[in-house]
Amino acid sequence: MAFGARMFKTGLAVTLALYLTQLLGISSPVGAAIAAIFAMQPSIYRSWRYFLDQIQTSTLGAILAMLGGYFLTNQPIAVGLVCILVIMICIKLNMGETIGLTLVTVISVMEASGQWDFAFNRFFLTLIGIISAFLINILVFPPKPKDQYFKQINSVFDKMSLLMRTAISHEIKDSVYRDEMNSLEGSIKSIGDKYNLFEEEQKKLKRAKYSHSRQLVVYKHLLISLQKGYEVLNAVENHYFQAKRSGEIDEQFDAHLEHLIKFHEHILWKFEDKLKPNVDEADTMAEKNEAFMDQVICGAGTEPGGFRMTIVAAAMYDYGHTLDRLNSVADHISRFVEKKNNGGDILAWLKR
Repeated sequence: MAFGARMFKTGLAVTLALYLTQLLGISSPVGAAIAAIFAMQPSIYRSWRYFLDQIQTSTLGAILAMLGGYFLTNQPIAVGLVCILVIMICIKLNMGETIGLTLVTVISVMEASGQWDFAFNRFFLTLIGIISAFLINILVFPPKPKDQYFKQINSVFDKMSLLMRTAISHEIKDSVYRDEMNSLEGSIKSIGDKYNLFEEEQKKLKRAKYSHSRQLVVYKHLLISLQKGYEVLNAVENHYFQAKRSGEIDEQFDAHLEHLIKFHEHILWKFEDKLKPNVDEADTMAEKNEAFMDQVICGAGTEPGGFRMTIVAAAMYDYGHTLDRLNSVADHISRFVEKKNNGGDILAWLKR
């Protein structure tokens, strides 16, 4: 596992929380450290939302815990009942992500069994931990999910390109291929999680700019293109080698995969302003995609086991169709940025 900024910041947040509790002369600082660990979030927006939501649910949980501890004492069944009530309230308020830390607060406060000073001390520790994590997250290596998104897109594409260019020739060892496929699947899922962050922020911010909506469209198409490429690799692994085929068919499929991955590469170069818009290439690719599917249906698809070949060809056709749409988005955004910024950098605009 690679050492990342979030790991480092979690450690810093715990350190800050512990130092603050020492400066304030508060005993048993473990609660603040636990709160800091829970409160570290992957984006500034989510960190701010978590901060606000956690303050509300922790306050509510502490009040219920103090009342429960006062009237019911700290018997296990009483603690369990208050925890159930707090979970129900958090879910009702659509603040499910705060349940874990809120329950820690409830249990800590109920330990006081009606001793208000001790209960307030436990609640205050939770606030110190939340605030420490929030401050560290926005001040130290603030999250830049958009920069990370495009770095991951290029990294995943490079890995997928290697697998796709050797999928038919079967040059990679089986064990290595499986490991690379698993790694590719995890990386695409990670990109999907980052896209969900953008989408969540877009939906929650009522005054989001129209340009942000355009950016979201680009992010989505970039993600879908990788997902479709992964589906091609899955189809090849599950169906291609189980079907009867000739050397000519292998060359046909391998050549078309090369055309697709090269087209994908050129589209990504457009987003990086390394390549001019090329309408001819897009038209040629669309024609090749149609011709390839027709050839498979009329040729390999009629052979014994041809249904499997058709499944692989359909996945490749779908991938090509997705790339055609991504290319249209790239050309459209290029014209938009050029008109808006009098010739600006597409990638810089997407990362704003």
